[in-house]
Amino acid sequence: MNNSELIKQLAGKKILFANFPADGHFNPLTGLAVYLQDLGCDVRWYTSEKYAPKLKQIAIPHIPMKAALDTSDVDKAFPERDKIKGTVKKLRFDISNIFVLRGPEYYADLLQLYSTSFAFDLLIADCAFTGVPFVKDLMRIPVIGIGVLPLTETSKDLPPPGLGMTPSYSVIGKIKQALLRKISDQILFKQSNKLLHKILDKYHVPHNKESVFDLLPKKTTLFLQSGTPGFEYYRSDLSNNIRFAGALLPFSSKRSIQSWFDKRMTEYKKMVIVTQGTVEKNIEKIIVPTLEALKDSDTLVIATTGGSGTAELQRRFPQKNIIIADFIPFSEIMPYADAYITNGGYGGVMLGVENKVPMIVAGVHEGKNEINARVGYFKLGINLKKESPKPEEIKKAVNKLLGDSIYKQNLDKLAKEFATYNPNKLCAYYAAKLLQQPVEQDEPFPELAGTV
Repeated sequence: MNNSELIKQLAGKKILFANFPADGHFNPLTGLAVYLQDLGCDVRWYTSEKYAPKLKQIAIPHIPMKAALDTSDVDKAFPERDKIKGTVKKLRFDISNIFVLRGPEYYADLLQLYSTSFAFDLLIADCAFTGVPFVKDLMRIPVIGIGVLPLTETSKDLPPPGLGMTPSYSVIGKIKQALLRKISDQILFKQSNKLLHKILDKYHVPHNKESVFDLLPKKTTLFLQSGTPGFEYYRSDLSNNIRFAGALLPFSSKRSIQSWFDKRMTEYKKMVIVTQGTVEKNIEKIIVPTLEALKDSDTLVIATTGGSGTAELQRRFPQKNIIIADFIPFSEIMPYADAYITNGGYGGVMLGVENKVPMIVAGVHEGKNEINARVGYFKLGINLKKESPKPEEIKKAVNKLLGDSIYKQNLDKLAKEFATYNPNKLCAYYAAKLLQQPVEQDEPFPELAGTV
């Protein structure tokens, strides 16, 4: 049986999607969900009410959260979080409260769903959905995890995950990293790990006292990492169940996207795009410093706000070389950009790579430090290593980015690697293979590199 015939056997299979309720965890899975639905799968999606309108647009039935606390608005769910300062302290709070404690609640909802209305054959969930171990070990249903963030799995070759550190492969560097991994595991995230193990023990979910960063990748039947090996640090001990799938990007219907054009795009030799995504509401972090740095210059700046402070920004920055809008389809403008300034959402960075646009990244929280560390390490752009850069820092970084061809060369190479993958088809192949012949724990999963 060839690969296409195998994929066709997915028709009629009941597939449930689930995600941690954040845009960067929902959006990248939508393209795959629509693809599987088009293959004839019965696809439904368990997630926050926030995503019901988007699911309606792509005609996928929404299964709302009932027992689970909806954390899609983190500040509303946990108002005390805003007072927590420091990357590690905030990450520690997030791991325990936003992720670990929600796992049993997700399980309660999915158990009810399975027994009453939708006996799903397969769960496809993003890498932060903590219902995974309960579904796989207690419900005995195979799970495909989707890495919408850089790999969190611990490696003997790398510094501890979560701190945004880049690796050293020297002898001294490896010794230092081993020490840091112990500090991370036994001190920095000790309480989060203990909470995780306590909950798993309560539900009789087996574990080997893995850290919070290791458990979900290891507990999936198969873990498909968005991206390619060229955007991930080398690991000699990568788990058997992990495969790269290429850049999984949100579903977009060409019919639903209106073409966008502004004649100023033809009047400037250089063009810079700046965005903070849709989650970050504080326009003072990146957008304002970028506009201050480049206003009245010979560079066109296009800022997309996601609906935060658009009118205010338009009043503050009426300069001819500045365009500010709630939303502009990146597929229309990214191919013409010379630089891309962002806080470092994984999907946005993937899009930057695909379009070969050098990046300036400035973000620390919500895992962005890990994404941005890779942008800097692989010289795809400049990592400013902070949340709120000053205008002069932005200006200096833009000049350096536009004046050094190494960034463009590295992006060209990585984009070519991206192009060898057909993410949706590849994921469908793995799903079909998994449902055709279940894989035992620790048994190497058959690998298919590149396109199907």
